[in-house]
Amino acid sequence: MTTPVTIFKKSVLISAVSMATSAFANEAPVVETEQNPPPEVITVKGRAAQFYFVEESSMATKTATAYMDLPQSMQVLSKELIRDQAARQTSDLYRSISGITQFSYSGVTARGFRQDQVRYDGVQGDPYSGFSIPQLFNIEQVAVLKGPTGMLYGGGQPGGLLNYITKKPKFSQQTELAIIGGSDSLFGAYGQTTGPVSEGSDVAYRLGSFYQSKKGFRNNTDEKNTLLSGGLTWLVNDNFDLTLQYDYIDQDLGGHRLRGVPVDDEGNFLTDISYSANEKTDFQRLKADVWQLSARSELTDNLTNNTVIRALDNERSQNYHENRGLADDGVSMIREFRDQFRTNKELSLTTDFVYQLTIGSVEHQLLFGGDYFDADTHYESKLGRGAPSLIPNLNVLNPVYGANSADYLLLDRPDVDTTSQRTGLYVQDQFRLNDKWLGIAGVRYDKFEDKSVFDEFNLSDSSLSPRVGAVYQPNDTMAVFANITRGFQPQNLFDQLEDAEDADKVGKLTPESSIQHEIGLKNEWLNSSLLTTVTAYRIVKDDVVVYNPLDTGINDGHAALLQVGEVTSEGIEIDIIGDLSENWTGTINYAYNKAKITGGLPDALMNSVGTEFVNAPDHTLGIWTRWNIPALDSSFAIGADYVSERLSLSGQKVKSYAVWDASWTTRFNGFEVQLNLKNLFDKTYATSGFNQRNGHFPGEPRSILMQLSYAL
Repeated sequence: MTTPVTIFKKSVLISAVSMATSAFANEAPVVETEQNPPPEVITVKGRAAQFYFVEESSMATKTATAYMDLPQSMQVLSKELIRDQAARQTSDLYRSISGITQFSYSGVTARGFRQDQVRYDGVQGDPYSGFSIPQLFNIEQVAVLKGPTGMLYGGGQPGGLLNYITKKPKFSQQTELAIIGGSDSLFGAYGQTTGPVSEGSDVAYRLGSFYQSKKGFRNNTDEKNTLLSGGLTWLVNDNFDLTLQYDYIDQDLGGHRLRGVPVDDEGNFLTDISYSANEKTDFQRLKADVWQLSARSELTDNLTNNTVIRALDNERSQNYHENRGLADDGVSMIREFRDQFRTNKELSLTTDFVYQLTIGSVEHQLLFGGDYFDADTHYESKLGRGAPSLIPNLNVLNPVYGANSADYLLLDRPDVDTTSQRTGLYVQDQFRLNDKWLGIAGVRYDKFEDKSVFDEFNLSDSSLSPRVGAVYQPNDTMAVFANITRGFQPQNLFDQLEDAEDADKVGKLTPESSIQHEIGLKNEWLNSSLLTTVTAYRIVKDDVVVYNPLDTGINDGHAALLQVGEVTSEGIEIDIIGDLSENWTGTINYAYNKAKITGGLPDALMNSVGTEFVNAPDHTLGIWTRWNIPALDSSFAIGADYVSERLSLSGQKVKSYAVWDASWTTRFNGFEVQLNLKNLFDKTYATSGFNQRNGHFPGEPRSILMQLSYAL
């Protein structure tokens, strides 16, 4: 494909917070008296903004910036869109994000690259981390920044970053109660209330609880999700406010960690999609406590500060059977059993100062800040495989369950304890030269260190991540933008450990680096009620790790891993969102992407097969449109999700698919009834591929969800 574009420590941060806090004490909120707005500011502009379009966001700049002034591609999924699609977890929303498809579990493919890192209110601290898909009950919006995000958010893959914007207390009284039911024994209920603690009070609260249980369409699977949340916002004085939030998460997934269903090389399922290698006694259990404290202040007329501290403590336990490949008879699946336990303690601190000034005729908005992240992890594991461990095979065509894992002969693996620290400092200037030209320039310095506690193996490095961008606005309804952004991703500690014996116990692999060139065009139509965005990009990722073909094992004098890979991803994205009439609104997105290995050893490159990147479709299309019917106080919506053919890690085809959904909502006497039909035509398909022994992840068959809610 022709290239779419050719243009272009801890102590310091704590001191900054202490200084800012002491300055707050005698100041009088950067909040309105009606409510405490979340970090992502919503601006209503025409009727479209009341539904699916969020005109202003801070995700791309860490300052409240109008969408037409952003020199980089991003999307914000509004609470209305989340509600209309009955989205309970993040994977329900991928259709609405151009260039993003599911990879596995919580991981996605973004602009051709696997990505599993997220942020909450712009800071690190994901309680679901890795094998669980984030739930959306406590989420107001989902913001997606496309391309490398190193300048603002540090290490990560170059495809983009998802940010979950949490619900905050409000000073207007709002209460909602709901009950949920549906197919596969779906039952759920939630309640949430927010408002001032008393009339005229400068303290607001939010309380919420959510419960949902459901049987899975895969054998032996079910799920139970419980979320409890609480929050307080205190308007200390006219220039300073504090928000304290707490979330408790209890997720019990029976029959998980759930692998795929075996397929042939053409992507045809070899058995019914209900197949699972797991027994009824298998499970994945997650418990987490999450605390977050946000402080915002106006230090002077031109200087503001936003500081967020986020801490979490979670534990995850798993018992599950994994496919290890078919036996010689072609129908008996050899299985491996894994008993795993993980704990994770994380602390994240971010502080941002924004200073506004004018030099000559040029308006500047300066951002300078930093963040610190510390994580301690503990991992225990036992495993056994096949007949030597007394683990029976499973007939994939007629599975008979009932194995007792207590009888297995399991091997104890050594416990793993690690610590990780990330420190970043950054500065950015947003400037307006005149009424037509805007620019942005910034750079970030990162220092990171990982340690293995038991054997004292460690690795550390640093990185610089610059970004420059420009916006040209020839008139009030058009913006042409371009940017060059860099990113990086530290190498995995366990990859480094694999090389420890042949590398003198010193990590030799440097961070992967990436650079993006992006251009785009934004237009407002129909009196600003409709917005179109067309974006073209080219991302090159260097220093990708490959396996060393000369390595034969520990102490052979050859490193297990080499750093020679290069991947290039090129693509075009088209997004349309807004109102076509007074009662018709919707969103359409299309993405073309081609991710290929352009250097290194293609057959050894992780998450790749041959020269292709895994689970990276060439074409995706997402549609969601809604019609209001005022005479019936109702609305009807329909949507489609199309993903073109892909390849799995084993080179097996992942077939293209198109899935349709629909919803109906009606209101009466304060009640709202919402009916959602998912996979309307009961399509059998795979959401993504994995490897030959584990097969593909099947999509959910047709299902129905009904919700009755009442707002006070």
